[in-house]
Amino acid sequence: MASTLDLCDELLTLRDFIRWGASEFTAAKLYFGHGTDNAWDEAEQLVLHAVHLTPPLSNEWLSSRLTRVERERVLENLLRRIEERIPAAYITGQAWFAGLPFIVDERVLVPRSPIGELIQKQFSPWLTSEPAQILDLCTGSGCIGIACAYAFPEAEVQLSDISFDALAVAEENIQQHDLEDRVFAMQSDLFANLAGQKFDLIVSNPPYVNAEDLASMPAEYHAEPEVGLGSGDDGLDFTRRLLKEAANYLTDEGVLIVEVGNSWVALEAAFPELPFTWIEFERGGHGVFMLRKQDLQSAF
Repeated sequence: MASTLDLCDELLTLRDFIRWGASEFTAAKLYFGHGTDNAWDEAEQLVLHAVHLTPPLSNEWLSSRLTRVERERVLENLLRRIEERIPAAYITGQAWFAGLPFIVDERVLVPRSPIGELIQKQFSPWLTSEPAQILDLCTGSGCIGIACAYAFPEAEVQLSDISFDALAVAEENIQQHDLEDRVFAMQSDLFANLAGQKFDLIVSNPPYVNAEDLASMPAEYHAEPEVGLGSGDDGLDFTRRLLKEAANYLTDEGVLIVEVGNSWVALEAAFPELPFTWIEFERGGHGVFMLRKQDLQSAF
């Protein structure tokens, strides 16, 4: 790889840097799974962030020449991605979810759940009426709960996580979106600190990666907090507890939506008595189920 000084002399336009970044990302065999799925989009995200622009841009913009200071900032972003092998969102400090921007850093997982598609559809057809009380369990950055607050403007939303570090990020995002009047963050191990509360909708993207998959994940995933990923040998330690307790925290018509990813096969085998509805997504994703309160009550 050429020196930074040489590169700053040879690469001049936005397109130059995006093309170079994409080539170097491919050569370095980086993994893309935190908001983009290819080297070009990843490079574009990092290049444009360094010059305070948002993708996608038209061809006229991509031909724009950069100042020396801008070129140095762009290269810093691209080289960090290669050398540190961390998700791009940790470099930019921002990720998008359900069409909304969120502050992220190494204290939380990078938002990427297919549940975002459900939120934008207001969980149709699973919800029969607008929820008044929503719980985002294992909230991390708060992205699911905050997006729900946009989807249901009259709802009160509780964000819950076991990690105080994650909740600090969630609080920043509540403030960024000016939702302090109806979105609240609370530390809790599952339902431990939520006694007596009832929710029309509980949404959770809990840790669900099994031990074998966790050990073999690319370096980019190991940059994320392990507490948000791994959940025992089969990935279901947390979900088992959730299923056994959730009915006590749902209203009579309450709905539970949970993502378990690749652990869905193990989950069905572990709970053959539960009538899981596995949700299909237009924009990709799998391993998200829906259950109603009565489904849980009949099983436990």
